Amino acid sequence: MLDQPGRRRSSERADAARNRRRILSAAMAIVAERGAGALSMDAVAAAAGVGVGTVYRRFTDLSGLVYALVDEQERRFQDAFLRGPAPLGPGAPPAVRVRAFLHALVDRTEDQAELLLTAESATPMARVESGAYAAYHQHLAMLIAELRPGLDAHYLADALLAPLAAELFVHQRRTMSLERIKDGLDTLLAGIVS
Repeated sequence: MLDQPGRRRSSERADAARNRRRILSAAMAIVAERGAGALSMDAVAAAAGVGVGTVYRRFTDLSGLVYALVDEQERRFQDAFLRGPAPLGPGAPPAVRVRAFLHALVDRTEDQAELLLTAESATPMARVESGAYAAYHQHLAMLIAELRPGLDAHYLADALLAPLAAELFVHQRRTMSLERIKDGLDTLLAGIVS
């Protein structure tokens, strides 16, 4: 389970689980038909046939709802860098793993950029307070500390993640290829590795 707003509880009541599924299905339908920009708590409640209070109780705010929509892909991504094969997963040298992680995160961000943009901009600090960001940060800080013990791994993890904020990423994708973004991250990483 990700530590994000809208997370499921292990002892969820049947009616609560049913409402959760209805809300998420309605939100996915809105995204498919009109894009993530059309999401609102009111629109999702109306489409799901539940009261808006039910949506707020389940997901707290729009960011929580959208993070729940991206949850499955996020779980797969986290599993890949925590337990998957090298170089993204364990078994490769730290510098190789950091590069593989950053490149995979670029691809992951590309796959759900519109949803991530909505999640990150709907609520102040949503990105950096999400469970996903905490997992990314901890992973990078651990690898950087292993790679270069004297560096401020905590700060550098934030610095490497900053260019992948959805707003900047979407802005860059208007004029840049994914390869250019990955090359830029490689340049940043080279300053840490050398």
